[in-house]
Amino acid sequence: MAERDRQGKVTVVGAGFYGSTTALRLAEYDLFETVVLTDIVEGKPEGLALDINQSRPIEGFETRVVGVGGGSYEGTEGSDIVVITAGLPRKPGMSRMDLIETNAGIVRSVAENVARTSPDAVVIVVSNPLDEMTALAQLATGFPEARVMGQAGMLDTARFTNNVAEECGVPVDSVRTLTLGSHGDTMVPVPSRCTVDGRPLADVLPADRIAHLVDRTRNGGAEVVALLKTGSAYYAPSAAAARMARAVREDAGAVMPVCAWVDGEYGISGVYLGVEAEIGRAGVRRVVQSDLTDSELAGLREAAEAVRAKQADVADL
Repeated sequence: MAERDRQGKVTVVGAGFYGSTTALRLAEYDLFETVVLTDIVEGKPEGLALDINQSRPIEGFETRVVGVGGGSYEGTEGSDIVVITAGLPRKPGMSRMDLIETNAGIVRSVAENVARTSPDAVVIVVSNPLDEMTALAQLATGFPEARVMGQAGMLDTARFTNNVAEECGVPVDSVRTLTLGSHGDTMVPVPSRCTVDGRPLADVLPADRIAHLVDRTRNGGAEVVALLKTGSAYYAPSAAAARMARAVREDAGAVMPVCAWVDGEYGISGVYLGVEAEIGRAGVRRVVQSDLTDSELAGLREAAEAVRAKQADVADL
């Protein structure tokens, strides 16, 4: 097998379940020279990195994982991509918005450190509440909006796809779905863009079942939290964040739903929002507009205004 072209450094901030699983996925891609896992806890990221590195002979990848504890950013310098997972997860009964003040302080501190140590990085935010923390990270880094994006649409779309596949009893690969809007109550699943084996979803399922699947998708994170009792989802979210980082590294213009800065598209301006975007080495190349139904477009604009109000608040947190 030809020697793989490994390039660059990606840092994952936060060594909880989400961060460590993201680091593992990024390492197993075998596309990066180095994956750095950093955390305020001393020893935890170092131990996880050692454990992941010892899996390399078994899984056949060469990417080296480096752990940095104690809140240090030494070793992260010059990262091409930084994934921010730091912050508290939800507990049962909590909304994402319940985390806003606590996580705002954490994300602001992380973002300022990232700007200092990796001034040319593309930043992928996964801390909740997602849309607001993405906006805050951009403000705190001072980076161009295109170099800061949030992970939500990839996860929500995957949940929608899985829900439809299970409902219809078909392989997930035969289902195409899309969610836009915010990561939360104003999420906008887009049934008009959903198909099963190429057939419109509306031809496959009755309207009441589609509405049920949309609702289940909107509450997908809460469903996992309620079952786990402690902590929140991390397998699917980490897959989404890692795939976004891979799209940046590969620079092939992959189109995926992400939380991106919208400036005129869909008649919406000046807000971070879940849309489809073309991803490359410098982050978001462009927002990709879809043909939406009137109700879907209205939902997207409603989501934009709900998010805009809260994003204005985080500037002071």
